[in-house]
Amino acid sequence: MSDEAAAFVPGHVTGFFSAHPDEDPSVAGSRGAGIALSHGVNVRVGRGDDVRNDTDTDTGGPDVTLNGEPIDVAPVAAVLDDLDAADARVVAETPLPLGAGFGVSGAMALGAAYAANAAYDRHRSENELVELAHAAEVEAGTGLGDVVAQARGGLPIRLEPGAPGHGRLDGIPASPRVEYVSFGSVSTEEVLSGDTRALTAAGERALSDLRAEPTTDRLVELSRRFAREADLLTDRVDDAVEAVRAEGGDAAMAMLGDTVFAFGDDLSAAGYDPEVCSVHPTGATLRPPDVSRFER
Repeated sequence: MSDEAAAFVPGHVTGFFSAHPDEDPSVAGSRGAGIALSHGVNVRVGRGDDVRNDTDTDTGGPDVTLNGEPIDVAPVAAVLDDLDAADARVVAETPLPLGAGFGVSGAMALGAAYAANAAYDRHRSENELVELAHAAEVEAGTGLGDVVAQARGGLPIRLEPGAPGHGRLDGIPASPRVEYVSFGSVSTEEVLSGDTRALTAAGERALSDLRAEPTTDRLVELSRRFAREADLLTDRVDDAVEAVRAEGGDAAMAMLGDTVFAFGDDLSAAGYDPEVCSVHPTGATLRPPDVSRFER
């Protein structure tokens, strides 16, 4: 047993979704489709006093940083508590912005679950860890489907809501170049805690249409339609989408963030300077031990 472990979790952009609440957070979740990104979150977990700095700020709870800054991420704390690892130090690093539709909180929760399970020798299976992180996200109100999609990778289609054993997934067999531009954040908690009936109806229509034609072009088209039908489209994303379409391409909004995404070079061709990555073909995974060391 090592006193440290590390995991990588892909970022995830949801194109469209429908919300399916349930009293059991493992059963609750969303249906929809999205993209697992090669831009993701590296999460390192160290055991308690083995990696703690001797500072007055140590409260005995999880010590969590994101890109070098202290941060409170409720799903991470819940995951560590369930794994009896509440004294852990968690170091997360990502090029992705928080709260902008990239599933960063879900990635941190899932990465913490994988790494803490290894560092603390808890002997949980992959499905158990995914269920733990998924339930933590649902209970925190920070996401409904990112975790299960990040565990799968690729271009996941969430056919049924919930964690492994409850949910069911498929995918689009493709690996396109991905471009995105983020203008800012959208409150996931605010959207999910409101009336989601219109959103869910739009998401169900989009899912039915994608299942009939599971292609990347259709994914973007249906995601663009969903954002407008669900009344979630922001002004800046709307402007970007129209600029891309004027050049013969297509783009859509990332759920839930003030972020636009496209495949190929559609954003570049419309005059934007996007971030560029690829589809991450596999899901979350532990890193080899030699990359899990904390800097001393």
